[in-house]
Amino acid sequence: MKTDVLVIGGGPAGMSAALSASENGSKVVIVERDEILGGILNQCIHNGFGLHYFKEELTGPEFAHRFREMVEADKNITVFTSALVTKIGEKKVEVMGALGVQTIEAKAVILAMGCRERTAGNISLCGTRPAGVLTAGTVQKMVNIDGKMVGKDVVILGSGDIGLIMARRLTLEGAKVHAVLEINKTSSGLRRNIMQCLEDFNIPLLYNTTIFEVVGKDRVEGVWFGQVDENMKPIDNTKKFLKCDTVVLSVGLIPEMEMADFVTKSRVTNGAVVNEFYQTDKQWLFSCGNILHVHDLVDNVALEAKLAGKFASLYAQGKLPPRTKKIPIVAGEGFSYVLPSKVYEGAGQVEVKFRLKEKVVRKTLTAKCGANILGKRFILAGVPGEMMSLTFDKSGATGRISLEIE
Repeated sequence: MKTDVLVIGGGPAGMSAALSASENGSKVVIVERDEILGGILNQCIHNGFGLHYFKEELTGPEFAHRFREMVEADKNITVFTSALVTKIGEKKVEVMGALGVQTIEAKAVILAMGCRERTAGNISLCGTRPAGVLTAGTVQKMVNIDGKMVGKDVVILGSGDIGLIMARRLTLEGAKVHAVLEINKTSSGLRRNIMQCLEDFNIPLLYNTTIFEVVGKDRVEGVWFGQVDENMKPIDNTKKFLKCDTVVLSVGLIPEMEMADFVTKSRVTNGAVVNEFYQTDKQWLFSCGNILHVHDLVDNVALEAKLAGKFASLYAQGKLPPRTKKIPIVAGEGFSYVLPSKVYEGAGQVEVKFRLKEKVVRKTLTAKCGANILGKRFILAGVPGEMMSLTFDKSGATGRISLEIE
């Protein structure tokens, strides 16, 4: 089978990229391993989605349904569900599905597979291994899709957004969420989720605190927890025991990059290194959404994927702007990362996305090329849990561009 653009993943990033590629004149194939398009949104029954993209508040399934209807109505898009990509080669992708194993040739391939959760093994959680230690996404699926409660007395480790949301969800279902423990001094979740999911339900969020040991034989019986020092080492005299029957982990996400481990990856995001067109170092391979870097809003995922789909379509048609001199973009003091990490010399607006290392108040974010200021943005406050962006004109750049906080 041959197509112009092949999209791997049928979540919000994959569907948005496919629609954009079609809109820009390409034949598109989506390969999705689940039975239905929508990805993680299908189990996110809370609202808060769509405010930026659709200009109204939707639940996750509603957001996914709108995109699914647009994809199904687009005659340029072919969808394979319950299909698993087994190999990504040079403009060729092997897919195993209902029709057996087949090879799809594409002029451009878009990675939109999202992330998976870090598990107890990933973070080397100490203690025994009883039943009742679950990731937040697994708990969300069990409660929202399967209709099953996971426990009565809960401790949540990590303050990622899914963990915060499940603190509220489990409380509404009758469980007692004793605390959310965060090893860092700031949360990785959105401020609105801390307010609406924890503070509104009087659930304590303890910073610089983690689980020292999980206790239990067949089922979780409790945890030893306490504070950590600046090197993340346990402070023994803060150690306390908390009785519980369930530990929920919300300790970060890992981009699903194993199938594309031949591309250069960022040491910070673990996603691919891309240019302003969302191209990896393999020109035919593009990346967008949470497989590229973790977003806090699905609206931003869809908007980013829309651009990636457009550029992939233009590349497939040989219409992508020609490459000129490569200019690196680097994250200065106070930034965790900046994306894209390179642009090409010439006129045009560029939007860079980034996360801060620490909370900042009343600061100006500046993009500079030497002494030349390309763009700036004043912010009242910024926190690591929220992805931010800065748009500037790259036409004045002749060398390295740096992001700075002033």
